[in-house]
Amino acid sequence: MIIAIDGPAASGKGTLGSRLAQHYGLRHLDTGLLYRAVAKAVLDGGKPPGDKAAAIAAARSLDTAHLDRHGLQSDTVGNAASIVSAVPEVRAILLEYQRAFAAKPPGAVLDGRDIGTVIAPQAEVKIFLTASAEERARRRTKEMEKRGEKADFDATLADIRARDDRDTSRAISPLKPAPDAHLLDTTHLDIDAAIRAAIDIVEATRTGRGRG
Repeated sequence: MIIAIDGPAASGKGTLGSRLAQHYGLRHLDTGLLYRAVAKAVLDGGKPPGDKAAAIAAARSLDTAHLDRHGLQSDTVGNAASIVSAVPEVRAILLEYQRAFAAKPPGAVLDGRDIGTVIAPQAEVKIFLTASAEERARRRTKEMEKRGEKADFDATLADIRARDDRDTSRAISPLKPAPDAHLLDTTHLDIDAAIRAAIDIVEATRTGRGRG
């Protein structure tokens, strides 16, 4: 079984994906980490995230076996990832790895922005996770504060809206729900309620009551 989870920045895709993978005994891939790793490599090399050649080179040399989640969580890296992910060549380089991960038995949970539309359109279950920009900014600000980072709600909200615009307007693999995706709005849900709702979607789909 392949479960595809798509959604905008700070919608909780990674947490939901991890929990669903644990629940169903599947492997989990947070595809955003791939783009974050590429972005960090570009920044570490002293280049701006808009440097196309640097982004392509970083994607080609990416070691997918060693992705340090902790070192990739900063908003600086996240914003840079939103920029490098719009480079068609970068997406093409990472495409086959993601598809191979999804295809390996017994299946997997993948979360990102084009899983249900591009990476795994054959996924048995597709969930499009969302929440209001204000709620996502609140969550992100809280996460930053927990990490001991300086957090400003208004600045975070502006960053999220800018990332939403980049993600939905890029020419290659824009962020959008797959036609058969189930919309899950978590604006008023905590993580446990969101997990329960997602499991309900998976089970409804598996028993033929869902759209997927």
